[in-house]
Amino acid sequence: MQGVIHIPAGERSVIRLFALDMRPEQAAFLKEPGALVQVLGIEALDMDQVEIFPVSDLEDIGLTGYLTEGCGVPRAQVEEDRGMLQALEGHVLLIRSRAFGGEETRLTPADQIELKGTYGERRTNWSAAPATAESAKPYSAPKLSPREARSQARRIGATLFTIVMTLIALLVWALVF
Repeated sequence: MQGVIHIPAGERSVIRLFALDMRPEQAAFLKEPGALVQVLGIEALDMDQVEIFPVSDLEDIGLTGYLTEGCGVPRAQVEEDRGMLQALEGHVLLIRSRAFGGEETRLTPADQIELKGTYGERRTNWSAAPATAESAKPYSAPKLSPREARSQARRIGATLFTIVMTLIALLVWALVF
């Protein structure tokens, strides 16, 4: 047994990668309700935030590409472990911190489950620069007097009416001749 892995309360945007040293049937069994919880030594786990798969399924992209492109881990973090990630074979287990529901958790994984790496997902920068364009300022539309606005509306209406009537006349003329 490799020891206890502490997950602090409120942890977010962390992915833990485990190597599964077991037969494919055993790894597939971990997807069954309650099985993974038991081998990790915990009470509950959101299985929607857990992935168990053979590394060979990743084909050309590899585990490095899957972590960066599929899971949003910054490339710099993965590059440090590139050699280890490329050497992994068999099944792996990915657990996102959301799987623990924000609760403080202590994992005591079975001997066949070995923690290989902990990676942080890219966080979204929710701050935004204030809008500085002239058109974004309140009341920045061109100011027209009511008389000018009515005149402009009449010209637009007359133009649209002329275009529609011309199209109708052309259509009637095409049907008659």
